[in-house]
Amino acid sequence: MLCERKGQIEFAPDSSVPHDEQAVAFHQLPPFTTPPYCPQTTAIHAELQRVLSGKQLLLSELPYSLQTLHEQYQRGCIAFEQSIRQHGPRHFQCLRCGNEQFLLFAKLTCFQCKEHDCVYCRKCLMMGRVAQCMPLLRWIGPPFPYPSIKQALQWQGKLTPAQQKASDHLRSLVSTGGELLLWAVCGAGKTEVLFSGIARALELQQRICLASPRKDVILELLPRFQAAFPTVTIAGLYGGCKAQEENAQLILATTHQLFRFKEAFDLLIIDEVDAFPYSYDETLEKAVYKAKKQAALLVYLSATPSRALQRKAEQKKMNAIYIPLRYHGHPLPLPRFQWCGHWKRLLYKKKLPKPLQHWLIKQLESGRQAFLFVPSVTVLQEIVPLLKSIDSTIEGVFAEDPHRHEKVMAFRNGAIKVIVTTTILERGVTIPFTDVAVLGAEEKIFCESALVQIAGRAGRSSEDPSGDVCFFHYGKSNAMQSAQYHLIKMNQRGRHLT
Repeated sequence: MLCERKGQIEFAPDSSVPHDEQAVAFHQLPPFTTPPYCPQTTAIHAELQRVLSGKQLLLSELPYSLQTLHEQYQRGCIAFEQSIRQHGPRHFQCLRCGNEQFLLFAKLTCFQCKEHDCVYCRKCLMMGRVAQCMPLLRWIGPPFPYPSIKQALQWQGKLTPAQQKASDHLRSLVSTGGELLLWAVCGAGKTEVLFSGIARALELQQRICLASPRKDVILELLPRFQAAFPTVTIAGLYGGCKAQEENAQLILATTHQLFRFKEAFDLLIIDEVDAFPYSYDETLEKAVYKAKKQAALLVYLSATPSRALQRKAEQKKMNAIYIPLRYHGHPLPLPRFQWCGHWKRLLYKKKLPKPLQHWLIKQLESGRQAFLFVPSVTVLQEIVPLLKSIDSTIEGVFAEDPHRHEKVMAFRNGAIKVIVTTTILERGVTIPFTDVAVLGAEEKIFCESALVQIAGRAGRSSEDPSGDVCFFHYGKSNAMQSAQYHLIKMNQRGRHLT
């Protein structure tokens, strides 16, 4: 609870507020300003500065006493900000996630403010409940002094000419800010292209974040970044992760984790910007703009950028660089279309489509690994028992699978030859000597960008640059043909570089 005493805001448990003072919930306070910061008289709490710099956190997320927090507020180092703003009877805005959808707000009887209709945001509930009586705390004192790290990059690999051009362009923009679209085909080596720019940002004492919509991508990138920057503390933030050094100078995080940051990053890189859920959730885009500093460089990475990003690049409203060729110089594998009849009816009868069955047997005989993408968890649960009757090592994996991580690791290690998956593995998983098939490629969930990404799982290794890609269907869709055309055009553009 808070109380206003002699024109000053004081923060304290309601039990400690004197009986002659009235304690009120945070959202009921009149507008107030944070006391000015005075460097001559203010003692900075160094640990709190480290933890809270660039963040926007609830009280429950800070391991400090109310007295400590209030002292730093009075010294002008901490701001107490609204968490939910009310613009009208049916118009609320969550200032943590940016949600403004009325149906995604709810009311509860709150044990903190004792109100029966305290409004909270359901959109970001998985990050911890934020209600209108709960302030968000932000560090507004002197920024945390990150060191200048010289020669942080220890990666000894060699870039292709196309990669080097993109890398140099990114490095030149690090100190200037703005926006950059890095449009690179699947397997072009986008990660390695980033290294020089990140190294430059570390030299300039900047804070860097690479964010991706998918947890699997973060898990794959973490060891690669730790190997490339062995002297730099790197934090990996994602749902279910162990406690990390969240104030690290270099952070890899899922895009949802950006809800907790505000004006934190000098270089913010969004990997797979067209991927679900980022491309479908406007609050994640708002989180990106909230998390970056005003003069930051914002980099978009994608093999299949949205039409809006493409237009922005074509109209010169943002910088853009293209890598239409894979790092090994070979063209992208083109998908072949295979009609397989009414596959849904066959699965209902507990039968496999004959073309799919022949593909599977041939795949197992070849000794190569393979992804089999299906349109839904329901289809996955129907088909996996049928496939296991042919080979017991076959496994299925989906987003909510409790053994998802273990299955993906077993697939990486070669213990699983064929893995059946939803679109959760369409990105960020790189395994050599792998072929790809899609059952029900005509289904709506398999849009052009999803099919391009799926096809991109094959042929990523220089030892196996081709790979087989097969779309099993019950009628060609526009998305299937658009994906095939997209890959053909990229191969044509790539040939001009060779």
